[in-house]
Amino acid sequence: MKILFLGTGTSTGIPVIGCDCNVCRSTDPGNKRLRTSIYISSNQARILVDASPDLRQQALLYGLRRVDAVVFTHAHADHIFGFDDIRRFNTIQGTIIPAYGMPETIHDLKRIFNYVDTGSDKKGSYRPRINFVEIRECFSIGDIKVCPVPVQHHGMTAGYVFEQGALRVGYFPDCLKMGDDTVAHLQGLDVMILDALRHRPHLTHMTVEESVGLLKRIKAKKSLLIHMCHDLDHAELERSLPEGIGVSYDGLELDV
Repeated sequence: MKILFLGTGTSTGIPVIGCDCNVCRSTDPGNKRLRTSIYISSNQARILVDASPDLRQQALLYGLRRVDAVVFTHAHADHIFGFDDIRRFNTIQGTIIPAYGMPETIHDLKRIFNYVDTGSDKKGSYRPRINFVEIRECFSIGDIKVCPVPVQHHGMTAGYVFEQGALRVGYFPDCLKMGDDTVAHLQGLDVMILDALRHRPHLTHMTVEESVGLLKRIKAKKSLLIHMCHDLDHAELERSLPEGIGVSYDGLELDV
């Protein structure tokens, strides 16, 4: 199972429009962050997790040619506004593509993208062809088992545990709080990817300090911070973190 980080930034992306801070003006590639999304690949599956507004750019940049399914964490704009670009993968593959999410997320997707075609291709139209699937428990895409894990963000959102055989990867890009039962469930992951917006407190996201504290409790073999804003310089943040916890960056590929 491979994890490709298509984007690691918060909703504004980095650099931020009209900002002249040191991070936004930085030439360090680690400080260039498209909106957060990952792409999971295995022998049997290619899974896009969230469809950021930068999806077209991400697909071109990293040479994406196949999407077997889209898995959504929640329906905030920075995680869904690239959904229309799925239509290109429909054309390449000649298939209807399933989109998975918690019931509230699927409801919002159908409302926002009410023109999406859920059936056969129609002559003269060019729109995503999607099979919407509401999820409440684990399901499989090819050889990858996908387990939704509700956590608090702005209301509830879904993180996911992706499993292939004995390998387990946790992905929680938008998270404010996580219950003790969830922390216990995530013990001993091979990789844990967790929200860490900035150092200052935020109403809907974890701070770096909160994220590090939680990662120490989860004790994954490898941990990575994601969904970072322009308050955080990549190199500076990396130097400040304890052993076993790193900073994700656009284009990072993990072979789990």
